[in-house]
Amino acid sequence: MNTIYDFNVKQTDGSLKDLNDYAGKVLLIVNTATGCGFTPQYEGLQKLYDEFQPAGFEILDFPCNQFGHQAPGSNEEVAEFCQLTYHTTFETFAKIEVNGENEAPLYHFLKTAQGGLLNNAIKWNFTKFLVDRKGNVVKRYASKTKPEEIAADIKTILA
Repeated sequence: MNTIYDFNVKQTDGSLKDLNDYAGKVLLIVNTATGCGFTPQYEGLQKLYDEFQPAGFEILDFPCNQFGHQAPGSNEEVAEFCQLTYHTTFETFAKIEVNGENEAPLYHFLKTAQGGLLNNAIKWNFTKFLVDRKGNVVKRYASKTKPEEIAADIKTILA
């Protein structure tokens, strides 16, 4: 597998989504949780989406319950929480695992393309990966990196 476009991921209803559908877009891929100290970042993510989506930007939200069980509930409940609480309009996918023997193949690819500090493991929720229009992973951001701190990088890649 050479780009993120080679992967399929599960949607909240269990059907598969081909990431090739996002070919030509700049993507921000985020593992999220609804009960995490970083959960308010959903507001900042939505602001990025509102600003850059018309120029070809998408956010792919992958809830993850691996860190302190901070994404409880069904896939539909998680998506509904995000939409009602933070008014998100970007796509929320089915819950996934980002580390370990059951990690999603997409996340294995992301972590291999942009390793973390000390090792490639995802340390916590709201780790973010920026992907260019050709499907290449160009940057990884830690959980504590606020969405607004990523805006300049998104603008550069969109240009």
